[in-house]
Amino acid sequence: MRIITGCLLPMLAAIMACSDSNDGGAPTTVDVPFAGFTSPVYRDTDKWLCHPALPVAENICASNLDTTIVFANGATAVEPHVMAQNPQVDCFYVYPTVSADDSGNSDLLAGAEEYFTTLNQAARYSSFCRVFAPIYRQVTVNVIISDQQGDREVAYGDVLDSFKHYMSNHNQGRGYVLIGHSQGAGHLSRLLAETIEPDAVLRERMIAAHILGSSVRTVEGSNVVSGTNAVELCRAADQTGCVVTYVSYREGDAFVADGSGRFGQPLDGETSACTNPGALAGGSVGLRPYFPVASNPQLDAFIIPRTEGPFADAANAAEITTPFYSMPGFLEGQCTRGPTGIGYLRVGVNADPSDPRADDFNGEMILQDWGLHLVDMTVAMGNLVELGAGQAASWVQSR
Repeated sequence: MRIITGCLLPMLAAIMACSDSNDGGAPTTVDVPFAGFTSPVYRDTDKWLCHPALPVAENICASNLDTTIVFANGATAVEPHVMAQNPQVDCFYVYPTVSADDSGNSDLLAGAEEYFTTLNQAARYSSFCRVFAPIYRQVTVNVIISDQQGDREVAYGDVLDSFKHYMSNHNQGRGYVLIGHSQGAGHLSRLLAETIEPDAVLRERMIAAHILGSSVRTVEGSNVVSGTNAVELCRAADQTGCVVTYVSYREGDAFVADGSGRFGQPLDGETSACTNPGALAGGSVGLRPYFPVASNPQLDAFIIPRTEGPFADAANAAEITTPFYSMPGFLEGQCTRGPTGIGYLRVGVNADPSDPRADDFNGEMILQDWGLHLVDMTVAMGNLVELGAGQAASWVQSR
């Protein structure tokens, strides 16, 4: 039975070894960004999906994330998820456009779609950090599929408010990883440029920003993220204070080939950046997906069904009793650029019709020029978490 990857264990040990004390010496003065600030919305835990003060039963990031590993020969093994106890770093997560509320902006009451997405995108980071995930009045799915109007300033205002409350009341000098997808990534990109980079304390504590599914651009030949003065893309696994970013399309996607893909487009002489979390220096690498066994009806309505699970013949296969499954060696990822300049993570399937595993996975949306947008994080979740843990360990060891 596999418990956790060997390369991740020393990273977690380094993070856990750090202490809030200074070996009995004089108390350490900790700079407090936004000192004295308390948000009337976020001061209580009822507007958080993940928060260390939430009861375990109400904390999405404390959920069961055990995973069935399905090998190419059909054998299975259970990989338990181990939530870090007293980790010394934090993660701050902002979810993508998922709200099914009828209005242009959601309310501050989370629905099943917010819970499901946070479970799939953020909870697994709990192996090395405390996860903070605010509910916010996001621009809803209705704005995409109808003529409904949404206000992004309202949505961003909530993200900023919750981040300020976190920094003032909970951070206490800890390093933090920003995590966001799609709309959430866009809000975090703005937070990084307008609030974090100009502040030396906030900038120094930022371990990394995992900003996925939203076009982060750079000038051709530059490694500096556009809209910032000096924040760079991550190019080494132990690099900190940097950005991990990509949008994903399946290998051979026709919308990349003809240049009509929605994400990753070049703009005003700038290219869409791609940093493969499993191979930051470049090249192709095996991706480590974590697919949910359960589904969400609102989100499933946007997915083209291609398989019913990890087996080609589910009726004659081992039963999956965990909430997630993963398939080693099934997916490959490489950062590349399409013929018209779209920058993206190309995801290929190592299909073998002769083995008992399925030869495909679910990811493409009915809005087909969106590529693998809904599963941007799913297809490389193991790589992202391992990278984040390594970056956190590097940040802790440098202090």
